Amino acid sequence: MWRKSSRSYQANECVEVCAAFGERAAAVRDSKDPGGGVVTMAASQWRALLSQIKEGGHDLT
Repeated sequence: MWRKSSRSYQANECVEVCAAFGERAAAVRDSKDPGGGVVTMAASQWRALLSQIKEGGHDLT
């Protein structure tokens, strides 16, 4: 089941994420284009990316 980011803003700049492959992976897509491309990564990579974002390791402005 896809779920929208809790950090979504009203400008529709958001992503959706879902567990994939029995929760061994995460799939991410643009919520404005759900039929478009999907990025899939191992669950450990997804957790590492989220940690880096929370620590300010990526400029998201």
